[in-house]
Amino acid sequence: MELQKRFALNWIERHRQQLSDWHQIIWHYAEPAFREYKSCAWYVELLRKEGFTVEEGSGGMPTAFCATFTNGEGPVLATYAEYDAVPGNCQAATTRKMPRDGLSRFAPGHTDPHSALGISALGGVLAAKATMLEFGIQGTIRFFGEPAEKLRASKPVHAAKGYYDNLDAAISFHPTYMLPLNNTTTWDTHCGIAYAYIYTFTCEDPENWIAADRYSPIPQNHLAARAPGANDALMHFYNLNESLRRSTLPFTGLWSYNEAILTAGQATADNLPPHISQIQYLLRCDSIEQAETISSVMDNNAAAAAMATGCKWKKTWVCKSRGGLPNHVLAQATYDNLAAVGAPQWGREACDIAREIQVNLGLEPMAEPFLPATEQLIEPQECERQMRLQMPAWQKYLTSDDYPEYTWHCPTVRLLVARPMLSAPAGHVYPDWVSNALGGIPQTIDPMIYVASKTIATTLLDLFCRDELLSAAKAEFNQRTGGGIGGEHWQAPLLPADFQAPHRFRWPEYISTVRGEEWWIPAREDE
Repeated sequence: MELQKRFALNWIERHRQQLSDWHQIIWHYAEPAFREYKSCAWYVELLRKEGFTVEEGSGGMPTAFCATFTNGEGPVLATYAEYDAVPGNCQAATTRKMPRDGLSRFAPGHTDPHSALGISALGGVLAAKATMLEFGIQGTIRFFGEPAEKLRASKPVHAAKGYYDNLDAAISFHPTYMLPLNNTTTWDTHCGIAYAYIYTFTCEDPENWIAADRYSPIPQNHLAARAPGANDALMHFYNLNESLRRSTLPFTGLWSYNEAILTAGQATADNLPPHISQIQYLLRCDSIEQAETISSVMDNNAAAAAMATGCKWKKTWVCKSRGGLPNHVLAQATYDNLAAVGAPQWGREACDIAREIQVNLGLEPMAEPFLPATEQLIEPQECERQMRLQMPAWQKYLTSDDYPEYTWHCPTVRLLVARPMLSAPAGHVYPDWVSNALGGIPQTIDPMIYVASKTIATTLLDLFCRDELLSAAKAEFNQRTGGGIGGEHWQAPLLPADFQAPHRFRWPEYISTVRGEEWWIPAREDE
């Protein structure tokens, strides 16, 4: 195995510049959820050139894909790319706060960054593929394109439609987003449940919102202009939900939700009630029971708001995502490979860039500007112990992501590698743009990409070549699920197999106008 692993590691070393260049492409595309057209097309074209068979639009999602490379009979292993960016985080790859050229500051940017997540997994996959061909290793690599992770919207769909059912094992990678989850693998406390849905309010017959009265001083045909309309319905609904948050949150545990208004009113209409409004909620919590309860209360709120304003309401599901299932065998094996590779190290150029950011923020530049923890490993068991000290004893999950969908279909590991994070003077908090910029500057993000790629590649090779490892991981999976897929303790996908992803809604996106391509909120001269 050492010979094969060295070959994979050397492949990544030889392709360091190529991986860096590829990351720059996806980072600068910075396309948001359900609108990652260029990013998806780029992956599809490259994977086909690399000999993969690619299904575009997998699961009925236009910006998803399922790519397969097969080299004889053997295990079917999976990993994936994400590539959605976050609106409102448009930051140039520089040491000052500024949007990317020609764009509004409200345009998207990569925050986690998913751009590096995807390229890291791609690097690992291509290194493993090259090694398979060099040494005659048999098996199949399945590489998924998973859009709209910020909405938890693709993996539950792929899972419900059976894409993960024949996998033998999977690797989920994410750049570090919090301590102590740093240069390690997840042990027991995986990400939890997420529900997302859109409520649509329509004012379809405003003229009938009040019964006609022959003695009324207001003619019937003027009543429509005085109907509350869809905006009022949305605001009543929003306020009812805020009351729900205040009254229920302290008693139902650690859950939260956030909202985003998608479509609202008729901005240039005169003397007409708004006919349609839409608001999207994403709920994160610790159990399906909590999610169902909160969701049903929100339905009651929607019905009350619609009744009060003479509107109709409709609920459209975006996702239902399960909580994660641990696999200690695979977590330990992956961590061992990470330890062999070593944590990322930020070189002289990266430190110079970090110090320049500190100076631009009015801080005294530090001799060691990066958090020491980002260059250190932490064993998964110790990471788990430290996390549990910060959590209530009853809490099962922490944060939210849709990768747990894989964990219910095959042994799955969650790999976490440090992205660049700066040390701060006592009492100082860095603004968000700093981490966004560090995720786009090659000198500061590339070390993470190389470490993650090497760890993913060597773990794939272990799973292909070490029968005892894969057998042990599967045995643990079967034990935890009570017999594998369909077992006594197995949790089925929460979405139906015929679910249609709501990609046609008015999600934020880049648009083409007579002015060229721009974010749908145009840049202003004074921004």
